[in-house]
Amino acid sequence: MTSYAKNAVAVWQAGTAFTVRAGSGHTLLTDGSAQIAASPMELILAGLAGCAGADVIDILRKKRQNVTAFEVRVHGDRCVEHPRVYTEIEIVFVVTGHQVDADAVRRAIELSEAKYCSVSAMLRHTAQVNCRYEIHAADATAAQGGGAAGPTKEASI
Repeated sequence: MTSYAKNAVAVWQAGTAFTVRAGSGHTLLTDGSAQIAASPMELILAGLAGCAGADVIDILRKKRQNVTAFEVRVHGDRCVEHPRVYTEIEIVFVVTGHQVDADAVRRAIELSEAKYCSVSAMLRHTAQVNCRYEIHAADATAAQGGGAAGPTKEASI
């Protein structure tokens, strides 16, 4: 095993629910039928959102972009037949801030896709992953914790 190895243990609770303990010590509940917790397939999309989001926001900070809010929305379509892998995934990065540079956002997403996001790299073996972004200008009210954001710029990668 490499120093990058990860592990997890799932302990059955009831039905299709499991308590999962990751090697980091964190625990979560999963449910294959998504009745009492997120399903494992939903967690894959959540993992993609978290992985790509961490990359993009870290790169935007390094590029000194004034981001006041950031959201990653992921939608995945799956095969009808088993194994029901994801076949198409859309990721929408919603960036709100002051004078956020569209080129910086586009480049951060490209770096995440091509180099950094391990989850995206794995999913690309079965799914077409499409990314787009929206940039919202933060207004003075939104910056103080209220109100809506200003004008929007939108583009696909």
